[in-house]
Amino acid sequence: MSEERLSPWQNRELSWLSFNERVLQEAQDPTVPIFERLKFLAIYSSNSDEFFRVRVASLRSLLRLKKKTTKALQFNPSKLLREIHRIVTAQQERFGEILRRQLIPQLEELGIRLINEQNVSASQAVFLRSYFEAEVRPHLELILLKDTSDQQAEHLFLKNQKIYLIVELWEKETHDLLQAGPTFALLNIPSPPLDRFISVPAEHGHQAVIFLDDVIRLHLGLLFPEMEVGFAYAVKLSRDADLYLEDEFSGDVVAKIRQSLRKRETGLPSRFLYDLQAPYALVAYLKQVFSLHDEDLVPGGRYHNLNDLMDFPRFGLTEHSDPNLPVLPHPPFNQASSMFEAIRAKDQMLHFPYQSYDYVVQFLEQAANDPSVQEIWITLYRVARDSSIVQALIKAARKGIQVTAFVEVKARFDEAQNLHWADQMEAAGVRTCYSMPHLKVHAKLALVGRGEEEGLRYYAYLSTGNFNEKTAALYTDLGLFTADPRLAEEVRQVFGYLVGEMPDPVFEHLLVAPFEMRQAFYDLIAYEQTQAMAGAPSGITLKMNSLEDPEIIKRLYEASQAGVPMRLLIRGICCLVPGVHGWSETIEARSIVDRFLEHARVYQFHDNGKQKVFVASADWMTRNLSRRVEVAFPLYDPEVKQQVVEMLEMQWADNTKARLLDAAQSNTYAERAGDNLRAQKAWFEVLKELTEEATADLSA
Repeated sequence: MSEERLSPWQNRELSWLSFNERVLQEAQDPTVPIFERLKFLAIYSSNSDEFFRVRVASLRSLLRLKKKTTKALQFNPSKLLREIHRIVTAQQERFGEILRRQLIPQLEELGIRLINEQNVSASQAVFLRSYFEAEVRPHLELILLKDTSDQQAEHLFLKNQKIYLIVELWEKETHDLLQAGPTFALLNIPSPPLDRFISVPAEHGHQAVIFLDDVIRLHLGLLFPEMEVGFAYAVKLSRDADLYLEDEFSGDVVAKIRQSLRKRETGLPSRFLYDLQAPYALVAYLKQVFSLHDEDLVPGGRYHNLNDLMDFPRFGLTEHSDPNLPVLPHPPFNQASSMFEAIRAKDQMLHFPYQSYDYVVQFLEQAANDPSVQEIWITLYRVARDSSIVQALIKAARKGIQVTAFVEVKARFDEAQNLHWADQMEAAGVRTCYSMPHLKVHAKLALVGRGEEEGLRYYAYLSTGNFNEKTAALYTDLGLFTADPRLAEEVRQVFGYLVGEMPDPVFEHLLVAPFEMRQAFYDLIAYEQTQAMAGAPSGITLKMNSLEDPEIIKRLYEASQAGVPMRLLIRGICCLVPGVHGWSETIEARSIVDRFLEHARVYQFHDNGKQKVFVASADWMTRNLSRRVEVAFPLYDPEVKQQVVEMLEMQWADNTKARLLDAAQSNTYAERAGDNLRAQKAWFEVLKELTEEATADLSA
């Protein structure tokens, strides 16, 4: 066993499940508005699906390897899978309890009744019969499961992540039902394209909502008029979604992605979710029909794909959702004649989603309309479906500006959309570059080259979040606009590397993976360790999504043993175990799960009182530090740096939405000493006050 794994180590998959437990806590919290609690159930469901499609699928692939190969692992895949299924089963039971015993009764108190095929009124039945015939029936695909022959098996392929009903059918003329036994039919739930929830005409002062599944259950007699219809059980198959391209080092990656996208539909099973009420004999029969293994089988509830709860009808009851936060302006941009003028004057930091993301779009649109702009560079990892960002790039290219877009076509689950936009940009004259075979490009960068009196000046945008207007309203991210040549000119070097112009770039200010980023973090940690050993002040504060890299964790443990105080704000996976005697006694770790998804990564080092602060899109995971192009940028502007430090302090002080991370993965809430502090809400108020002050100063 390697040295680093002799140290305290939290299993990555179990730590991820602990994060999903924190999402369930939000769904269970009675202080959270009811529609937001439904949203957190939807997030839990979506997270769980991805976990099985990617992480569990990877573990299952290990089981298919030879025993000699798996001996080198630091864990037992089979044992870990059993523990995963135990935890997930318990979480799903809690999920069902929260939905059935808490949220559905509370919805009824609000005048919203969730009905099913058993309690539809006569007038509702008339409405639903019409809806079924006009909207649902044309989308249904029905297959009778008469046998398991090879010929039939060709038509029995379950589409990935799609819901089906297994319908129990009996011959009407058969009198001895116990001896005859049922036959079964397979029926799809066509959502999409149809909405999962149908609003039914209100009765007795109650709005009514019904699952599409139950609309179909209600009308099974119309689909099988010659049969007696028994029970109908929902099933869903999740398939391996990992394209296994990160370790390929040669060939046309774009072509491989285009070809491999089809594997999403044909990949090996990672989870067969079935209704727990289904009889054992039926589950055994389905296992045979669909060529499943015991480890594929996971019991679930009556309904699957409950990520659709995100779209549960709200009937205008806005008081039972989170209140809308007004999107804050950034006065320096509003007061200047152009964004370039404001950026040239000083660095400008934006905090999303509290401040408007429109400025990012405006930055590119102003560049497209500026005759002095000669070139635009950008990295695209995930973009919106109707991307204003891409439209601005296309507009600039059509005006004759040299536009270069580096498109990462290995961005999981966004490959097809990224390829679509790449085709659109190429057609408009954008120089479009694609993924490197051995690396993912995860850095979020944009650069505008503008001809000015002194020559070509670069204006850079460096961010922790994607160029995606939709997620910018849901994720907390930081975005820095700068014309500081120390940063902007090195951003140009990053692009030079990406397009093959500079195979061996050298960076003095930016920390760039897979080059010097890892070693730079080693050195920063080591300096704090040296300071602590000398009795000087030291300290490290880290904010990120995930902390998993064994070498980094080893160095954090060594620094802790030297006495360096450390504070970790880790939203998701945390393989480091804080507070362990002899290892990590000076390390505390917390996780904030709240209205917005915490997405920014910030690294703060005491540095003998000077406070070095870096911001990036990189977690401290092996993949980010060694197999991705990542960029961490220092905050040189004192005002900007102080603002980010203040944000970190406020998040650490959160005693409302912060959970303590510990060896037991208990997810205990931080102690509520003194006044309640909810960091996301409080930080919005801080930014609002700063906006008002800046507006007054600029207007004076």
